[in-house]
Amino acid sequence: MTHTILIVDDDPTQRRLMQAVIERNGFATLQAASADEMFRVLGGPQGPDVGMVMLDLVMPGEDGISALKRLRPGNPELPVIVLTAQGGIETVVSAMRAGADDFLVKPASPERILVSIRNCLKVKALTGEVQRLKKRSGGHLGFSDLIAKSAAMRTVVRLGERGAQSNIPILIEGESGVGKEVLARAIQQASDRANKPFVAVNCGAIPENLIESILFGHEKGAFTGAGEKHIGKFQEADGGTLFLDEIGELRLDMQVKLLRAIQEGEVDPVGAKRPVKINIRLISATNRNLTQLAQDGRFREDLYYRLNVFPVQVPPLRDRMDDVPDLIQFFIERFAAEENKKVIGIEPAALNMLMGYAWPGNIRQLENTVFRAVVLSDGAQLAIADFPQIASLMGVEIKAQVRVAEIAAPVSMAVGHDTSYAPSGGGYEPPAPAGTVRLPNGTEIKAMDGAGHLRRLEEIENDLIRFAIDLYDGHMTEVARRLGIGRSTLYRKLREMGLGDKADAAE
Repeated sequence: MTHTILIVDDDPTQRRLMQAVIERNGFATLQAASADEMFRVLGGPQGPDVGMVMLDLVMPGEDGISALKRLRPGNPELPVIVLTAQGGIETVVSAMRAGADDFLVKPASPERILVSIRNCLKVKALTGEVQRLKKRSGGHLGFSDLIAKSAAMRTVVRLGERGAQSNIPILIEGESGVGKEVLARAIQQASDRANKPFVAVNCGAIPENLIESILFGHEKGAFTGAGEKHIGKFQEADGGTLFLDEIGELRLDMQVKLLRAIQEGEVDPVGAKRPVKINIRLISATNRNLTQLAQDGRFREDLYYRLNVFPVQVPPLRDRMDDVPDLIQFFIERFAAEENKKVIGIEPAALNMLMGYAWPGNIRQLENTVFRAVVLSDGAQLAIADFPQIASLMGVEIKAQVRVAEIAAPVSMAVGHDTSYAPSGGGYEPPAPAGTVRLPNGTEIKAMDGAGHLRRLEEIENDLIRFAIDLYDGHMTEVARRLGIGRSTLYRKLREMGLGDKADAAE
């Protein structure tokens, strides 16, 4: 879920240069000077945060090829970009065969490094989405696929795991959009019916005249239009799990037939001469208060007691706000890959705003909101301006946004900062580290490196030049004037920075 990149190189100068390029573009970094140190980092507390490895091929002790071969079995989906000063075709082939995702010849330009990183992350995101869809369609979406770090969701997961160990009927309660079907699929995957059918039915979306036929099936000619035999959802789920969503919408006469099917373990297809035995695991879900419906006579009490054997209450998103940053990052990665956008995170101010919103539509609303923001965004991080509807509802003024794409500072949720949010909705905004100047738009220009030493004046100057180019939309005359240098001096510095294409275009 994070964008922390592990730089593995025995040369400290190369590590610092790579760190400067990577952090300038919104990512966090970790460093290792050898293959053994790399494995210690990956196996340590920071290991889960590592989303990519940049691995030097020529190092003392274990070389990069050997380390890559050792890394791959335990980390098959971790993107690895190999670095070497020797770009021979044999070296490239050996690295790719060992499992590298891309190859960079040192010294690589900042643009080439950034393109390689984004391409690998995009492939990873798309691969993850394909796997998630395969799991979903195959009924293999498990508890490990849920974003459930909050205390409220951990309780839900524990209940779900216990309920999955038996064939007990489960009733999932919760508001619309909280992910009841996702939880039902996770319960199925954790049960002994994991590889069996998972059939989902939205009881509120079935036309009233077709409910019985769709649930229980019908014989050919049973009614006008029944040209073929239909087995119904209960028989489709035979041996597996039947998920009845919005069970509170089922009309009373169908509740009687549903109760009999559950009690007797058999269904009566419309027009059939004899009942059909079934063996299903029943999971029901509702966004309504079934207890109140039963008291009002709109839901049968005997059916309610049959369904409500093992209740699981899924909290609304406003009661599990600790999960919001991870959910947002998940949706950003997914939609950025699908829409071919370069978005990698969200600005702290925008995250603060989203953390203060109540989300009445829950996860479904959050998903659609992030989708729209990714489509709107032109930068590397989502800003308040990319959430106009939420900003309007929250009374947040959308000011003119400075476009910060290539030099955006790391986002708290994307680099593993502590995310403890104030209950007042003010949110979390990490303070600027010591030796760091934080500009109004969130950009950070760092005076200190990761080891606590002063960065070279040239590196800081390069950061300022990049910021000025972005601030003035590439108008080099204005950039030079504001920086107090001549245009020819600016072009020379751009070429030294590896941005010769910008200098040539400006000339």
